[in-house]
Order: sequence, then C-alpha cells, then structure tokens
Amino acid sequence: MSQKVTLIRGDGIGKEIVDATLRVIDALDAPIEWEEAFAGSGALLNYGSPLPDATLDSMARTRVALKGPCETPIGAGFRSVNVAIRKHFDLYANVRPARNVPGLKTRFDDVDMVLVRENTEGAYAGIEHRIPPNWSAAESIILVTRQGCERVLKYAFEYARRAGRKRVTLVHKANILKETSGLFLEVGRQLAPQYSDIEFNDTIVDATCMKMVIDPSQFDVVVTTNLFGDILSDLAAGLIGGLGLTPGANIGENCAMFEAVHGTAPDIAGKGIANPTAVMLAGAMMLEHLDMVDRATLMRQAIDATLATADTRTGDLGGKLSTEQYTDAVLRNLDALRAK
Repeated sequence: MSQKVTLIRGDGIGKEIVDATLRVIDALDAPIEWEEAFAGSGALLNYGSPLPDATLDSMARTRVALKGPCETPIGAGFRSVNVAIRKHFDLYANVRPARNVPGLKTRFDDVDMVLVRENTEGAYAGIEHRIPPNWSAAESIILVTRQGCERVLKYAFEYARRAGRKRVTLVHKANILKETSGLFLEVGRQLAPQYSDIEFNDTIVDATCMKMVIDPSQFDVVVTTNLFGDILSDLAAGLIGGLGLTPGANIGENCAMFEAVHGTAPDIAGKGIANPTAVMLAGAMMLEHLDMVDRATLMRQAIDATLATADTRTGDLGGKLSTEQYTDAVLRNLDALRAK
C-alpha cells in the first residue's frame, strides 16, 4: 500500500531541486503517492495566499510533507511560511543533522552531530511590542513552557536511543536567563535519569559555539531552545560545507515536514546549476520516518558516493555538474550499490 505525501516544490530553485529528489526517490521504488500542494510567493500569485487552505488540508490528510524552499512575500500577513506551518501543525521539534561527507574537504573530518531545536516557542514566539512615542523602544517576551521543554527534550533522548547515539548535550544560558533557560535546564536534568543508557551533559551556549569550532567531535545529539538552535544549527552546517548539504525535519505529534533549510536562491533559479543535496537528504529523512529505512540508507550512500569526488559535484562544491548531471550521477551510484 502506498503512502500519500504532500509535495511542496516552493519558489526559486525549489522546483529544480525537488524534481531532482523525486527522480532518486522514484528510482528507489518507494511506495509513495505524491499529492502536490503550493506555498510561498508562487502560491500568493496563483491562489491569493502564500499558504493556501488546500495546502494545509493536504498536510492534515497525509501527515507528511516534503518541501522545497519558500519565499515569504512582504505584507502577506505572517512572518514566515515555515513558521506558519510549524505553528499550525505544532511541529515542535526541528531536527538538523550535520555530518561530514566522505571525500569533501572541510576544516574538520569528524563531524557527526544532530541538533534538536525547540521549534514553537521561546524567543521566536512572536510576542513583541513597540513602545511609544515614535517606537522609542521595543520589548520581546521569551515564552518557555514546562510542557514545551519536556516534549522536545524527550524527543532528543528518544531520538538518541533510537539512532544508537551515545550522548545528549543540553545547551542553555541559565547563568543569565535564569527563569527561561533555567526552566529548560531544570527539565532536562529531571528527565536525564530516565535515560540512564544515554550520557547527559549541559553547556552554556556561548561556550558551545567555541567548542564546536575547536572540536566538534565532542557533540553527538544537541538539544536547545528555539533561538539558540537557529544559530547553532547554521554553525554546524558551516562545519560540514554549508546549508547546501544540510537537511531538516520538523516533527509534531500528528504531522512531519522535511525540507531543505537553505533559501530560494533566485539569482540562480532556472539556470539548472542548483545543488539538490539538501532536499535529497531531507527525502532520506522522510523515508526513514516512513519506516523505509533500507531505502533511506541506500539514498544516503549513493549521495555520499557522488560527493566523494570533485568530478561529480555541483559548482558550489567545487565541481562543474549541472543539477541534472549531478542527479544522473547519484542514480548511477544507486544502481552500482544495488548491484553489489
């Protein structure tokens, strides 16, 4: 029986990189029935909203979405298409793996971490106010709930256990933000004894940044609040070669969305030179979520084999291949792996 999945190509380079990903997933004979939906600037132009009700209805039905990058039009009524989807479906855990690609030279060759970011509250809750007269000041409320802390921390521990990871590091700023970061830290320390098979430690966010750029191998699963997670996940992406290699998942109780975390790159849209790796790896995460683990593993192995040499990379990674040529190379490596 096939699994229905909502497909959102997005804006800019979205169509090119999502279509490349579909070629690989289809070659894996994954039992998926795609249900196309729309979001972003293109959706605003064609449907009168950057996030049409039909798209939300599709995601509610399928409970799984694969999404390309979306542009949020100015004056469209909400801050971000991504934020709107996360809030609508309460996708509380943002999961961002950062792993070295074999053969691709970066500053470090031993990065293999997963950052789990609380995705719905904290400094990004959007509770902000201008203070009159003339916007002479502004204030923002950081909202952290015990329930929000518990569920994302439990997710991080459960993820570590499920993935065979050894350590969970909680990142905070409880030395200064004693109530908000303090609550996150307290809940983490209370939960940790329930996962005695997982090593647990905590570290302050600024110290974490320093440690990540000195010795990232000390991190395995990192869990933190929304703002800190936003910053640290991009730092981690920089350690492995950039956002073009970084997938993301947004997980809730009743829905999950998998996506590239980079932007729409309008300057290269339509030129056929975009790197589809991030969406491909997001597709592998989606297959894993759908219990198609063997297919997810094959997909990652084929991508690794393709990126192992400069001759089969896109221009942003020092190669010369177009999006289509790169995808062809991934498919050849997939065939070779299956033939073994």
